[in-house]
Amino acid sequence: MHSNIVEIDATLSLAELTDTVQALCDEVGTNRATGAVVLRLISGGDTPQWPGDVTVSAVNRWERALRRLEKLDAITVAVAAETCAGPALDLLLATDFRIAAGGLRLALPVNDGHFWPGMALYRLVRHLGAQRARQIVMWGTDIPLGRAVGLGLIDETADSIAEALATATALTGRLSNRETALRRQLITEAVTAEYEEALGLHLAACDRELRRLRAAAGRTAAEHSGTAAPELSEAVA
Repeated sequence: MHSNIVEIDATLSLAELTDTVQALCDEVGTNRATGAVVLRLISGGDTPQWPGDVTVSAVNRWERALRRLEKLDAITVAVAAETCAGPALDLLLATDFRIAAGGLRLALPVNDGHFWPGMALYRLVRHLGAQRARQIVMWGTDIPLGRAVGLGLIDETADSIAEALATATALTGRLSNRETALRRQLITEAVTAEYEEALGLHLAACDRELRRLRAAAGRTAAEHSGTAAPELSEAVA
């Protein structure tokens, strides 16, 4: 598996950004061999009036595009530097793993003294819990890199964009898209699911993993013995 590095210019209009994310999701969904996706977020500085003069329908389209990105089978890694604001912050919060180059600052979406009530607010609560999210949202202050790391909003830091991209590529090379996506789903559902409901989901995942491990062991044994795997033998026959 390999990773793709995709640059997303957060200075584009909301409609253009939505189309960009939807096209990315379409490509990943169509070609499952593309591997993990590294998003190089280009914020362009503060975005004080996010999302700007748009309709709620346009906001809905954007949020749905973010949700598609969030649920991809592909692993998503965000790389950000300098000021991460507006749509770049939305994208950052929707990815699986987040790497920051030195000096990153998360600029919160505050308009006229009020935190923008989009799904970034929802994701902050899911990531941090209600108490910590309340402190951030009610005061609306930006988050410097050190605090972002402490809060768990940033997973790893690098000295430069080049180093961050190299780290992202190395990281995604060790991950299995489908299996990691399944574990992401279990983590998400654990927040709200009751124990008995969660047990069924986890047992199904355990059964899948056991079957995957048995198949891998069978292929390894066949390679060591110099014989073809059963399915390959049948296909040749």
